[in-house]
Amino acid sequence: MVYLNKIYTKTGDTGSTSLGDGTRVSKTHPRISAFGGVDELNASLGIAKAVGQLPDEVQAIILGIQNDLLDVGADLCIPETDAPQDFEPLRVTQQQVDQLESWIDAANEELSPLISFILPGGTPGAAFLHQSRTICRRVEIGVQALAEIEQINPLALIYLNRLSDLLFVLARQANDNGLVDILWKPGGERES
Repeated sequence: MVYLNKIYTKTGDTGSTSLGDGTRVSKTHPRISAFGGVDELNASLGIAKAVGQLPDEVQAIILGIQNDLLDVGADLCIPETDAPQDFEPLRVTQQQVDQLESWIDAANEELSPLISFILPGGTPGAAFLHQSRTICRRVEIGVQALAEIEQINPLALIYLNRLSDLLFVLARQANDNGLVDILWKPGGERES
């Protein structure tokens, strides 16, 4: 259980912050950017859930994802180390990745087949989920950038990659199982 008795600490007033292991780093450190992006993604899903008029099953999935995203952030805020630690850090697990794949497979079975790329939009819920999907892709890039300079749990990166796929199929599900997806017309509305 996490207890937050005091919201402000003043320890970040000079541009540094603490990681989960107590190490102080600049607020511009790629690790801070990585788990800050995860927090932004979580907030975008909260908006999708609150105002997206999503089906109940999608709402329930998003709630599970939001909880997992706090796990992803907790994982990223504690650097990987071979040194003994005073506590067992929370890490993303294969089971969490498997759950995303299960949700993707189940949702995809109900969708009409794609005959073109689709434009983000349709219902409000689909539009918000597409926005969350694009945020997820950006966050994944930030976590990959961190992984290129520091060791991370590879399952955190895999989780984000699967999550963007899941958000795509959930957006289609929110578009009446793909029936009201807006199809891309190559070349758009250009005149010949």
